[in-house]
Amino acid sequence: MKIIEGNFNSPEVNQLLKKHFIELRSVSPEGSTHVLDIEGLQDNSIKFWSIYENNDLIGCGALKFLEPKHGELKSIRVADSFREKGYGKKIIKVLIEKSRELDVEKISIETGSGRFFLPARKLFKNSGFKECKPFSHYVDDPNSCYMSLKI
Repeated sequence: MKIIEGNFNSPEVNQLLKKHFIELRSVSPEGSTHVLDIEGLQDNSIKFWSIYENNDLIGCGALKFLEPKHGELKSIRVADSFREKGYGKKIIKVLIEKSRELDVEKISIETGSGRFFLPARKLFKNSGFKECKPFSHYVDDPNSCYMSLKI
């Protein structure tokens, strides 16, 4: 696998992120959507990676620094042609390794609590994440599920 930091100028990365943004906005109630657009992902507190296999974009993900040792995973997306083939878990492993390299000791995630987000919740649980209380700026929200993992 090839991992590229940033890479926002890539048309295929842009297309994947735009699809991610539109889809998550469409299935999340107003006030309960926490997906970042491309401009939001370019914030200095965020590291973003696109991940390739044989020059094909398999997906992307980001780490937002909440505190020096605590980060939040954002914008994890698998390209359509790689879905349901185990690539989601590979992307999570890459993000965990990148987090370790950046001296992060705990990573958290917010995802939806609805049926649409069931595969994401299952992926995170299978990757070792445990449900937790809201972290950082998040508040109790019946439309959100919060998880974390000590690494």
